[in-house]
Amino acid sequence: MALSKNEIEGNFKDLHKPLNPQQALEESDRCLYCYDAPCIQACPTSIDIPTFIHQIRSDNSKGAALTILAENIMGGSCARVCPTEVLCQEACVLNTSHQQAVEIGLLQRHAVDELMEKSSQYPFQRAESTGKTIAIIGAGPAGLSCAHRLALLGHDVTIYEAKDKAGGLNEYGLAQYKMTDDYAQREVDFIKKIGGISIKNNQKLGVSISLEALKESYDAVFIGIGLTSTYSLGLENEQLLGVEDAVDFIERIRQSQDKSKLKVGKNVVVIGAGNTAIDAAVQAKKLGAKNVSLVYRRGQEHMSATQYEINLAKSNDIIIKTWSAPIKIKGKKKVKAVKFAQTKIKDKTLQMTNKSYQIKTDHLLKAIGQKLDNSSLATLKTDKGKITVDENYQTSSAGVFAGGDAIQSGEDLTVQAVEDGKQAAIAIDKYLNGEG
Repeated sequence: MALSKNEIEGNFKDLHKPLNPQQALEESDRCLYCYDAPCIQACPTSIDIPTFIHQIRSDNSKGAALTILAENIMGGSCARVCPTEVLCQEACVLNTSHQQAVEIGLLQRHAVDELMEKSSQYPFQRAESTGKTIAIIGAGPAGLSCAHRLALLGHDVTIYEAKDKAGGLNEYGLAQYKMTDDYAQREVDFIKKIGGISIKNNQKLGVSISLEALKESYDAVFIGIGLTSTYSLGLENEQLLGVEDAVDFIERIRQSQDKSKLKVGKNVVVIGAGNTAIDAAVQAKKLGAKNVSLVYRRGQEHMSATQYEINLAKSNDIIIKTWSAPIKIKGKKKVKAVKFAQTKIKDKTLQMTNKSYQIKTDHLLKAIGQKLDNSSLATLKTDKGKITVDENYQTSSAGVFAGGDAIQSGEDLTVQAVEDGKQAAIAIDKYLNGEG
């Protein structure tokens, strides 16, 4: 039986209930305020976590927010989507005494949300104008972070974004229950309040704009386009109705005003093993799919999704099948089933066995990874499918910098993209000042 509109809306409510002031005070009191705190080392943006928690404990949420935002201007979204269980909270020393780690993510969200909702004065002030202009390609976390830091330093920034809205993966690529209440757009508006930042939407690289033209028109260029292409399974019938990329499925959910009108299969199969695969699988279930199977070619211990995400899938009755590789998509006009070969590791390589099985499906979601679309970046050096940059985030083209998922700087995480954008902005500022 189909879920009602109210049931579906309830399914997509905030995954993590925010802390109220009393809960924040009690949770902050658990922090040991460690010297040389390991949680700081585990944070890609190097937020002084013990200090901001101590500020919350001292009833200074505004000061806590400033401590966070000074290092990570997107601290609000990172608090919602960061895999804190494998970053700062995994490093919390309370884990060593078999206690629950401090809820750093929830405390960070509490401080930033309170400042954004209650403060009438913007917390940062631009430096005197330098007269320098920078073009940024992509309004995702890397581009927005870079833009804010450059604007703070007195430069004027124009962001060229391919889609209708700014925000990148925060707006289009995350499960709805991770980023509710239009938070991605509220954060974009907050970032723009610094001044000196303009965003031009529907400006796709290679169609509306070119790298060469931007190089001629601006003093520097930053590329933060992320990974916008998806991999193919390489099987026949991939074009059948009911077969789609998981990222497109997630985007449809995120941009829908009435999720009860979205179509989802009765029997959904998701192929993949990352957080995107889990986002797609869980949301298919929340939309009313009867059976949802997530299938991966290796073992569960090899999955790139965090253990928290895997547990979330299991708690939503997602069937996880491992050691299975897709070999055939069945159907005429619409997908009917997927055939899988059982796999094993032999001589340190993954091999298919002669055993197989099939899963009946009317909706197949592919979540096997994304890659860089470098068709409009032919002049730049790349390595292993990503843009090559030096220690200053500069590409092989002078005055052109890059960051985020488009480069190899660490895990493909929102928080890493924010750090890349920040550090690239500092490097661009030095470049414009003739220091590098």
